[in-house]
Amino acid sequence: MKWTIQQLKTAKHKPFIFNEKIDLSEVKKSESNIRSIQMATVSGRVEYVGNVLNIIYHLDTELILPCSRTLVDVPLKINISSKEQFREGENWYHIDEDGHEELVELSGVYLDFRAYLYERILLEIPIQIFADEVQEDDSKKAPSEGKDWQVVTESDRQNKMDPRLADLAKFFEKE
Repeated sequence: MKWTIQQLKTAKHKPFIFNEKIDLSEVKKSESNIRSIQMATVSGRVEYVGNVLNIIYHLDTELILPCSRTLVDVPLKINISSKEQFREGENWYHIDEDGHEELVELSGVYLDFRAYLYERILLEIPIQIFADEVQEDDSKKAPSEGKDWQVVTESDRQNKMDPRLADLAKFFEKE
């Protein structure tokens, strides 16, 4: 969702309407809890009011997050309707909901709108999310191991000797 400044300026004369399916999987780099994200549908319009550019949009997608209790996959539907405002001048400024302005770094002659979509998605992720009910189906069970960890049962733990204490056990066998 990159638009040239020239494309955006055409919105001064008539609204610029868009409807796109985009891949926002890069948001997983910012939030490690996101297991997957579906293709997002973004629709809306770009219009000028004075020297303020308004991008009014609706974003639909679905994230898969881990349950805070069991680590089972939990789908989270995201439906965002929002408006981003930019003020045109010698430089471009983004106007947030409180009316504060911050300078927008334009990459050449393009405005990359994905960064604002990433930010909105990250703001929608709850601190904790819980699965409605845990299924006994194997495909829905929590993972038993992951990167640098695994589930250990009490019997596994009792039967396994700590390697750091193995030499100490030999000491008692001699007597």
